[in-house]
Amino acid sequence: MNFHTQTTPAAGLAAVAADALVVVVAGDAPPPTLESPLRDLLADAVAQGDFECKPGRVLVLHRVAGVKAPRLVFAAAADAAPKAFKSALAAALAAVKGTGVQRLAVALQGGDADRPDDRHAEAVATAAADAVYQYRHTKPSAPPPPALRDVVLLGPKAQAAALRRGLERGQAIAEGVTLARECANRPGNHCTPTFLAEQARQLATAHGLKVDVLDRKAVEKLGMGAFLAVAQGTHEPLRFIVLRYQGADKGDAPVVLVGKGITFDTGGISIKPAAEMDEMKFDMGGAASVLGTLLAVARLGPRINVVGIVPACENMPGGRAVKPGDVVTSMSGQTIEILNTDAEGRLILCDALTYAARFKPASVVDIATLTGACVIALGHQHSGLFSADDALAADLLAAGEAALDTAWRMPLDAEYDEALKSNFADMANVGPRAGGAITAAKFLQRFAKDLRWAHLDIAGTAWKSGAAKGATGRPVPLLTHYVLSQAR
Repeated sequence: MNFHTQTTPAAGLAAVAADALVVVVAGDAPPPTLESPLRDLLADAVAQGDFECKPGRVLVLHRVAGVKAPRLVFAAAADAAPKAFKSALAAALAAVKGTGVQRLAVALQGGDADRPDDRHAEAVATAAADAVYQYRHTKPSAPPPPALRDVVLLGPKAQAAALRRGLERGQAIAEGVTLARECANRPGNHCTPTFLAEQARQLATAHGLKVDVLDRKAVEKLGMGAFLAVAQGTHEPLRFIVLRYQGADKGDAPVVLVGKGITFDTGGISIKPAAEMDEMKFDMGGAASVLGTLLAVARLGPRINVVGIVPACENMPGGRAVKPGDVVTSMSGQTIEILNTDAEGRLILCDALTYAARFKPASVVDIATLTGACVIALGHQHSGLFSADDALAADLLAAGEAALDTAWRMPLDAEYDEALKSNFADMANVGPRAGGAITAAKFLQRFAKDLRWAHLDIAGTAWKSGAAKGATGRPVPLLTHYVLSQAR
């Protein structure tokens, strides 16, 4: 899909040439700045009860006299802020999806409509990419892709450069999100640890990145006993993936992103209930987001170094599988009593965090579909953010706000650490049910003592269940904005 910015014609929006013109109307009343005949059409639609200036409302008009575009779409937004604008645009795109629209123009009217900025432009690119995305790799019966090919954002000439920057950033993020969704949506017999390694290699080849893929023998040599314990019950070979983007000087400390790559999670010997176990193919959402973020960053080319680390394996039951009560030695030398084999994500991440320290990173962020407890705490709106570093936490929260991919900071009080005590090892891998997302983060914190570290629990945000089942690609937007905010 192609994205462009265009100055609003002197003759007004009615003169815009496109297959569809979407006018996002901000506020609770028709904006007085909207010129005729659009102003009269909107006022009449409101008077007749065909449209209300309430979020989510959309009106599609066809072949209106005096309007060059054959389709005119009004979409209501609560205000002119990027979040409300994107929500309204998504509703408008849904209304024209499946039609023959190939070229679509978007305008914002009302509020600060005379000065749409780069955030609105980014929202246009990400909303449009989301609207046309359709998983089809294992579904030949999927409907044909939408006809939409070109999206134009209308704005004043003075804002043209800012809007172009926003569109470029949004398109790069959208490509990263799409990659993450494609990886996570593929079933476990397609998206294996080997497949993730192949994706990393393809990224490296296409975008000039460096990649290393470690096999079991190399992982054993490193002493990653926790990671190996999770992988020992499956026939699928593990992979430890290290992907590096160098946009700054070689000696500059990198940002390190560590993504949980459990390509299918049965729970192991502590097996999960059968209902909805199919969704455990999404348990590599953290790994997918790391790959997607590296793609977005490589497309944008910021002056910063980034390292992506993905420990990838399956968690399966079997004669060789790790058992509840087993004690393993992590790469850090700390021992772990595995009370629950379904708390496997933290076991592969802890060794990856120890490995991350060798890069002397400026910061480390791990990303994982780690706990159902985080879903209970935050639902599906915010990712859970854990960090003892206030500045790092603030940067990540700000990145989430800017990306419209929000996180919520959770506690890491020392008292929660008591839940991980073990009589037989340095720590247990789980505590009691209460505060489960926090104790999981406290476990990881033990392996990040010398790092500027944060943990994102994306169990509630990386995928949707029900009729809309599928991966969301979150938190690629948040991570990309964070990386960009740290660039020189």
